[in-house]
Amino acid sequence: MWHGYAFSKLGRDSLLRQRAKAMRKIGDKMITLGKAGTQEAKSEAWRWMRERPLVSKIFGSLRERYQDRAGGYTRVLRVPNRKGDNAPMAIIELVDNNLPPLRPPRTHASSRANTASN
Repeated sequence: MWHGYAFSKLGRDSLLRQRAKAMRKIGDKMITLGKAGTQEAKSEAWRWMRERPLVSKIFGSLRERYQDRAGGYTRVLRVPNRKGDNAPMAIIELVDNNLPPLRPPRTHASSRANTASN
């Protein structure tokens, strides 16, 4: 099932932009269920994913990682269109992952310079 595909890829995956946006909603919902930790939440997650390793990861390591976070567990980054059919692409990833960043972090000085020049 593609619902848990990004989680099986260690927290980052490249997809079509519309599919990534749809997966962001599902991913945030699944992590919220994992934070609840009840049997009812586990049953709901199982209805969506049906893959034991993914459900175990959500109710294990991801639950601990995002326990203090109020929401926004995933991010969607736009990337250039795919060659061949020019399909819009995006990368979906979990926030606060251990992977190297795709973009350098923005500083306040550089963001002010960009807005001042516009």
